[in-house]
Amino acid sequence: MEVNEQIAIDHGLKKDEYKKICDLLKRTPNLTELGIFSAMWNEHCSYKSSRLHLKELPTKGKKVIQGPGENAGVIDIEDGDAIVFKIESHNHPSFIEPYQGAATGVGGIMRDVFTMGARPIANLNSIHFGSPQHKKTKNLLRGVVHGIGGYGNCMGVPTIAGQTSFDSSYNGNILVNAMTLGLVKKDKIFYSKAAGLNKPVIYVGSKTGRDGIHGASMASASFDEKIEEKKPTVQVGDPFTEKLLLEACLELMAGDSIIAIQDMGAAGLTSSSIEMASKGNLGIELNLDKVPCRETKMTPYEIMLSESQERMLIVLENGKENLAKKIFDKWNLDFAVIGKTTNTKNIELFFDKKQVAKIPVNTLVENSPMYDRKWKKSKLPKKNKFEKEVFSNLKIKDVLQKVLSNQNICSKEWIWQQYDHTVMGDTIQKPGGDSGVVRVHGTEKAVAATVDSSAVYCWAHPLTGGKQVVAESWRNLISVGATPIAITNCLNFGSPENEDNMGEFVECVRGIGEASKYLEFPVVSGNVSFYNQTKEVGIKPTPSIGGVGLIKNYKNMITMDFKEINNLVLIIGKTEGHIDQSLFARTILDEKNGPPPEINLFNEKNNGQSLLSLIEKDYIKSAHDISLGGLITAVSKMCIKGNKGIKIKRSKSLISEIEYLFSEDQGRYIIEIDPKNLKEVIKILNKNSVHHEELGIIIEKEMIINEKTKVTIDELKSYNTNWLTNFMST
Repeated sequence: MEVNEQIAIDHGLKKDEYKKICDLLKRTPNLTELGIFSAMWNEHCSYKSSRLHLKELPTKGKKVIQGPGENAGVIDIEDGDAIVFKIESHNHPSFIEPYQGAATGVGGIMRDVFTMGARPIANLNSIHFGSPQHKKTKNLLRGVVHGIGGYGNCMGVPTIAGQTSFDSSYNGNILVNAMTLGLVKKDKIFYSKAAGLNKPVIYVGSKTGRDGIHGASMASASFDEKIEEKKPTVQVGDPFTEKLLLEACLELMAGDSIIAIQDMGAAGLTSSSIEMASKGNLGIELNLDKVPCRETKMTPYEIMLSESQERMLIVLENGKENLAKKIFDKWNLDFAVIGKTTNTKNIELFFDKKQVAKIPVNTLVENSPMYDRKWKKSKLPKKNKFEKEVFSNLKIKDVLQKVLSNQNICSKEWIWQQYDHTVMGDTIQKPGGDSGVVRVHGTEKAVAATVDSSAVYCWAHPLTGGKQVVAESWRNLISVGATPIAITNCLNFGSPENEDNMGEFVECVRGIGEASKYLEFPVVSGNVSFYNQTKEVGIKPTPSIGGVGLIKNYKNMITMDFKEINNLVLIIGKTEGHIDQSLFARTILDEKNGPPPEINLFNEKNNGQSLLSLIEKDYIKSAHDISLGGLITAVSKMCIKGNKGIKIKRSKSLISEIEYLFSEDQGRYIIEIDPKNLKEVIKILNKNSVHHEELGIIIEKEMIINEKTKVTIDELKSYNTNWLTNFMST
C-alpha cells in the first residue's frame, strides 16, 4: 500500500510530523513503518506536549531508588525491601466499553509493577463519572466497577482504597485511573534496559490478536459521534492468564537469566521492543513469523500494533532459553524466541523472509516531537462576598443532611464491597478510611496508600489546585500514622492544542511540583492523559495523585473512628472560614465562582509532622483530615465509623457558625486524645507553633452542634450511607 500524507493524518500524525518522518528516513515510510511512528509519536507514548513541563517535577529523594523513566517508580522501605508503584489512565477504553476498559487498565498497571520483579500487594483506583442525571452514568459506573473487581479479584490482589466522583464535565469522557503497589527485595529489581549483543529476545504470555490495534492512538484523540466504531480498539483482558504470567515471570526472576524485561502495554510489541533498544543504545531484530498469533493472516502492521493483553518481552542471557521455556511451558504460556539484540541501533522487522521495516531507534525516541504549546495563565478569581443573612436563614441540620448525602461525599461502600480487599491476608485498613494500609507480610511494617484528586479546585485556579491535591495525599497518609515517602501522578486533561486546557496542565504541574518539593514528597512515576473531551469541550483538569507512606510498626496505625466516651476532640490547623469552591457553596448556595482555599505549605508540613510526633508518642486515639465538606463532614464520618457522638463546644472564632462548620480551609486535622494527655499534647503543639483548638468531647449516640441542633448517629448514617445504593438499585 502506497503511503501518503492523508494516510499519515488518518493515523493521528500531523502534516509536519509526516514530513519530519520522511526527512529522518530520507524516504517515504511503508505502512508498517508509518504505523510504528504513529504509535511511538502519539501523545500517549511520546508525551510530546507534556515532556517539557514534566521535567520541572522533583523526582529524587533519600528513599527513591527509581524515578520516572521505567515501568514504575521504586522506593526504599528499609530492611532490604522496596515498594514498586505507579498509576495509569484507561479513560477512553472505559468510556467505549466500561467492563473491558477498566479490567485491562487494572491488568496493565499490575504488569508494569511485576515486570520490575515485584509481587503486587495492593490495588487502588480513582474513577470519575458524569452527572448522576446523565443517561449513561449508571451503566458506565456499573461496568467500570465490575471490570475493576473482576480483574483484581481474579488476580488475588486486594483493592484497598480509591476515590469516586461525579461531575457533568465527565458526561462524555469518564476517567478510570488504576494504581498498583508491589513488594520486591532491593537486590532483585528488574529494569527494561537491553544490554549485550546477539542476546535472544523472547515473547511470553498470551497470543497476539487483533484487539487493541491503535489503542494508544485512540487514547490520544478526542471523542466524536463515531465513538461506537472505536470498540475494536479496546483490549480484552484475561486475569487468569495474567495470574499465570505473574507466577512464571517471578519464577524466572528468581534466577539470573533475565537481562531486561518490559510489559507489552500501550502500542504493544512496538513500544516494548523500541524502548528496550533505546535504553540500551542498541538495535533489535525481530522475526514476526515467530510471534504466536491467535488469528490467521495477521500482517506485520497488525502484529506490531496489537495491544492484546497479558504479554511480556524479555531479553535473556545466551543459553538460558531452554530453562526459561520450561518455566513458561509449566505455566501453560506461549514462549517464543522472536529476535535478537544487534549493534545496528535500528529496529529491523522480518516477515515471510523479507525485511518489512527498518527504522533507526533514535528517530522513534530521541527525535520524537516535543512541543512548547501555547498556554494561557489563569488569574486567581475574586472572592465572593456572602451576606450574613444568607447563612442565618439556613438550618444547620438541613445543610448537613444535603452535604453528607451529596454524591461526592456519601459512602462508596456499594463500590468497594464488590472488590476483594482482604485477599492475601495483610490488609489492615480497608477502603473507607483516609488511606488503605497493608502489612508487609511477616514483618511489623505496613505500607499506606491513598489516591486523591480535586478537579473543582484545579478548575478554579490550577496552580493552587495542583498544590492542594498533593497536600491532600500527604494529609491522608499522615492521618493513618504513615510517614509520606513519594507520589505517582495521573494527569487527566483536555486537548493540549487548546490554550486554556494547556494552561490548566502547565499550572497544575507547577503546583504539584511546588508542593512535592516543599513537602519532600517526590514524584517517582506517572502518566499523562490528554484529549479527555468530547468534540471541543474538555473535562475539568483532574490530576490524580497516588501517595505512598510507611508505618514502621503496624500496631501504631491510626483509624478515623471515635474510640472512647469522654475523650477530647481537637482541631489541628486554623479555621478561617473559606467558603468559595466548597461543597457547601456549590450545592447549597449554587455558587460556582471564586478561588479555591489557599495552600500554606509551611503549615501543611509543620502540622503533619507535629501530628506524626504525637502518634509516635501514642497520644492519638483517632484522626481524620478535614477536606471536602469541611469540619462538620469530617466529624460526622468519625462519629459514623465509631458509632459515637460528640458535644461540640461553641467556637470563639469571629466567623459565622456555618462558615466554621462547612468551610474548606486546608492543612487541618481532627484528633481524639485522652484528657489525661491534654497538657502534654498542647505543650508539643505550642512548641511547634501549631494552631489548635478544642472542638468538643465524645458522648453517646448523638452529635450536639448547638443548643438547638442535635443529630443522632442513626440519622447521620442514613444521610451518608444510602445515596449510592439507592441510585444504583433504581
